[in-house]
Amino acid sequence: MSETTTAASVASPASVPLVRRRSARIALRGVQVILALFFAAASALPKLIAHASAVETFDEMGWGNAGMYAIGVLELAGAVALLVPVLQSVAATALSALMVGAFVVQLACFDGENAVTPLILMVPLLLVAWARRGHNAELLRLIRG
Repeated sequence: MSETTTAASVASPASVPLVRRRSARIALRGVQVILALFFAAASALPKLIAHASAVETFDEMGWGNAGMYAIGVLELAGAVALLVPVLQSVAATALSALMVGAFVVQLACFDGENAVTPLILMVPLLLVAWARRGHNAELLRLIRG
C-alpha cells in the first residue's frame, strides 16, 4: 500500500468527533421528525377530527369534546414546535409533561391498560429536551426583545 492510501484510509483524530457530532445531530433530528409525525398524525389528528375511538375515550374519562379538542390542539402545537429550532427543547418538555398527564389518566381511568405508552414516549422527548437545551437562551432573548 502506498502512503497516500494509508493516510487517506485513516481518519485524523480531530475529525472523528466532528463526524460523530454531525451523525448525532442528524439522528436526533430524525427522532424529532418521527415524534412530530406521531404526535400530529397518530395522536392529535384522531382527536381533532373527532374519531369515534377518541370521542369514546374522552367521554369515558368525563372530559367530553372540549377536553378532546384541547388535548388534540396541544399535541398538534407540540408536534409543530418540535420542528422549529428555537422551540424544540420547550416543545419536548411540554409534550413530556403532557405524557405525565396521560400516564396518570391511564392509571386512574383505564386501570393502567396502556400506561407504558406515555412513558415510552417520554424517553425520546426528554432526550430532545436535554440535547436542544441550548436553544432556550435564544428563545429567552427573543421573548425579552
